[in-house]
Amino acid sequence: MMRVNKEQRVGVFVDVQNLYYSAKNLYNAKVNFAQVLRTAVRGRKLVRAITYAIKADIKEEKNFHDALEAIGYEVKTKDLQTFPGGAKKGDWDIGIAMDTIELANKLDTIILVSGDGDFVPLVEHLRRAMGCRVEVIAFGPSCSGKLKETADEFIDMDLGKGKYLIRY
Repeated sequence: MMRVNKEQRVGVFVDVQNLYYSAKNLYNAKVNFAQVLRTAVRGRKLVRAITYAIKADIKEEKNFHDALEAIGYEVKTKDLQTFPGGAKKGDWDIGIAMDTIELANKLDTIILVSGDGDFVPLVEHLRRAMGCRVEVIAFGPSCSGKLKETADEFIDMDLGKGKYLIRY
């Protein structure tokens, strides 16, 4: 990990579903979102920390969202879309992209917590056109190789998985 400038203003943008399914599929565990935030900020000036989640209409969901807020995240949710034929879709890619672009002028560093390769053009834009440093935090085995390459820094949660995972 590179040395951080404590004066940097940072924004943390967490793709909850991406992290949740990575932890579940790779390790049959849950994510320690408090530790993710500590790692992302690393003593810098936190401007915004936002999580993006899809509503699943389960009882534990409210407790989970309340816990995220208690840690210091703003929680944004949207409903799962169900299409004719039964296909379901829920993702926040455009919402995350819009928020990072809209907040970029208030931030020095944008920390994207997701391994989704769909974010590569966003990372390129934030670096090139917005002048932001972009860090990506994700589990290495489930993170897009191109996303790792495109970021200024990639933090592999797999290397410290003990602190990022909560076993069932």
